[in-house]
Amino acid sequence: MTDLQKKLLDMFSWFHGFCVENGLRYYAMGGTALGAVRHNGFIPWDDDIDVGMPRNDYEKLRKLVANFKSENEYCFEFPSEKKDFVYAYGKVYDKTTTLVENTRYNTKRGIFIDIFPLDGMGDDMEDVRAHFKKIQKLNNLAHTRICAIRKGRKWYKNMAIVVSRCIPDFIIDARKITKKIDALGASRSFDDCKYIANCFGAWGEKEIHEKRIYGTPKLCKFETAEIYVQEDTDAYLRGLYGDYMKLPPVEKRVTHHDYVSMDLEKSYLSE
Repeated sequence: MTDLQKKLLDMFSWFHGFCVENGLRYYAMGGTALGAVRHNGFIPWDDDIDVGMPRNDYEKLRKLVANFKSENEYCFEFPSEKKDFVYAYGKVYDKTTTLVENTRYNTKRGIFIDIFPLDGMGDDMEDVRAHFKKIQKLNNLAHTRICAIRKGRKWYKNMAIVVSRCIPDFIIDARKITKKIDALGASRSFDDCKYIANCFGAWGEKEIHEKRIYGTPKLCKFETAEIYVQEDTDAYLRGLYGDYMKLPPVEKRVTHHDYVSMDLEKSYLSE
């Protein structure tokens, strides 16, 4: 493992224990779940951890940590009025490190785990897709307000960011959009719907799954730790990646994150 992966593993082990202690359901998501199944840990070229929590558990966590006074090195953050917290989902940070993400405001915190809410989508697939697309449109609009212009991104996406930045916040406020996304996501119960989704995933409608695929979280080896994954991990991973046990071409074995800077030995709170 890299030094970053070792730090993330420590954080993941702590997060797992915290969830177990507080009766919170969670699942490893996307590349984290893929790494657990295919590599028994990190995908070698990966540098992040993603988890998803059923909406009720996500909200319980948000309330639980609202006044969280941790004596250890970790802390939580959820969408708020802070202008430099640009995300519509939660994160847990390592307070002993510094990481500056390439956003419109160059968000400066520590290395992190992303915590996505898992929301009910409905029972009829046509209605499910319509509901999901409504949330995705708001997500896309919010992204134009908070993302940085990046090399390698399709020109029309960078242009959308440029145009969006010309519109003042009192007309389009990313934080108000985040609240709308939150309300829409929470409007349908995870536990009562046939279909559920991670509305913040990278795979569009592939993020929609039957709830039975998630089922009861099951333990899976992850490096030297154990974490929770979906009950039917095969169906989940095939839905996202197809033949997920097949390694990608060498040229695609790269991280997709865009960090301005990172220091694993210095706290972002020290300045």
